[in-house]
Amino acid sequence: QLQLVESGGGLVQPGGSLRLSCVASGFTLDYSEIGWFRQAPGKGREGVLCISSRGGITNYADSVKGRFTISRDNARNTVWLQMNSLKPEDTAVYYCYILNSIGATYWGQGTQVTVSS
Repeated sequence: QLQLVESGGGLVQPGGSLRLSCVASGFTLDYSEIGWFRQAPGKGREGVLCISSRGGITNYADSVKGRFTISRDNARNTVWLQMNSLKPEDTAVYYCYILNSIGATYWGQGTQVTVSS
């Protein structure tokens, strides 16, 4: 059964860092695009970063440039989102997704990130 499980969220002070992980099971990530979206309270889902099967990175959110990075390890079926210099406006539920080689999209259950002093 295909499953994506995120972890690493939590409460952090402004300026702090968090590293989110997303582990896939039930399939291989080798030929998939993987990425992260987020949804803040009262707002729609926003794309953050994605990484293609060949390692190309797309940044969807100007607000995270220079602060967030994405990486993947196909052997571990894992993608990470490293978030530095966090701001209160980064508070959201963060979701990982995969877009596989036949165009199907799968989502994780989300992990809460709260940036507050």
